[in-house]
Amino acid sequence: MLLAAERAASHFFRRFGRAPGWIASAPGRVNLIGEHTDYSEGFVLPMAIESRTAVAAGERGDRTVRLYSAAFDESSTVDLAAPIGPRAKHWSNYAAGVIAVIQQMGVTVPALDVVIESDVPVGAGLSSSAAFEVAVATLLEGVTGLTWDARDKARWCQRAEREFAGVPTGIMDQLVAVLARPGHALAIDCRSLDAEFVAIDDPDLNVLIVNSNVHHDLADSAYKDRYAATIDAARILRVAALRDATLEEVHRHAAALGPELGARARHVVSENRRVHRAAELCRRRDWDEVGALLYDSHASLRDDFGVSCAELDVLVDIAQTIGRAGGVYGCRMTGGGFGGSVVCLVRSDEAARVADTMSRRYAGRTGLTATVMTSRPGAGSDVFTHEP
Repeated sequence: MLLAAERAASHFFRRFGRAPGWIASAPGRVNLIGEHTDYSEGFVLPMAIESRTAVAAGERGDRTVRLYSAAFDESSTVDLAAPIGPRAKHWSNYAAGVIAVIQQMGVTVPALDVVIESDVPVGAGLSSSAAFEVAVATLLEGVTGLTWDARDKARWCQRAEREFAGVPTGIMDQLVAVLARPGHALAIDCRSLDAEFVAIDDPDLNVLIVNSNVHHDLADSAYKDRYAATIDAARILRVAALRDATLEEVHRHAAALGPELGARARHVVSENRRVHRAAELCRRRDWDEVGALLYDSHASLRDDFGVSCAELDVLVDIAQTIGRAGGVYGCRMTGGGFGGSVVCLVRSDEAARVADTMSRRYAGRTGLTATVMTSRPGAGSDVFTHEP
């Protein structure tokens, strides 16, 4: 199968009868641990995956950006001479938002034809949206000849998602799509945006991603509810964000927080602790202990933060049943929740067997078909001038 960038270039030529001038791409990501902590200015440990979103572009003669999505077989036009606003629940918002934000930074965006191809599955909790946003921003770097600070570029893409897609996302997805390095995860402080590379290059370790292929309708509204809960909990605890709170403070203010806010705060604070510990253990290649933290993280997301679902719980239960003897170190849901994927750390020599077992048992228990992929830590965004 051709890579997304190769498909984008080929599709561009077929569609417009000329070679693209630029091709940019950015990766999806899987978050190893540190879920629903980034918008509380907390800590996360994601890695880029090898699946990417690519955009191929060439100049055109008017004042529009004409977008074509191969996945949706649909075109959308952004008028550069008029105020750019979001369309109701439309894939083009991610590109239009990036263009609008970059224009607001004083950058003149040229008229372009753009073809989008992607290997990052939508709705799988692997941040297809950030991959698309960062690919578009990186394309505009190449087209304009400008180079932006990596963290500024991530912030602009985050802003685009918040303002045009209406999701109060943290910075993790965009930042890892920009900064990622092959063979490494990123230990990110989501307040300072400091990022430390953590080697995940053990040949005996595979990262297995199992997509449940379900996405429950409450995901968008529930994500916003969880975001609001972290703000309310921080206010009650009198801290700037939950990253500043301790478990002792959460327990001490249990009455003021109440059961629900107390549980939400408990997850964020304990998850931040798990991220620090997991990064340390990854450096030691202590995969047994990292795996135990993944299971703890899932339990916290399920019981305290309330963002798992039956299908994700089944996948984690299957992984636990296979266990260390069968090659699984640990497993947890990854992404926003209410569907999407789980991430498993598995022994390389057992990866194919684990993938098959999880697929078969998941189908037997749910009647659904899972999609399984493995990935090494991938590279961040890039752009190059295309030569026909």
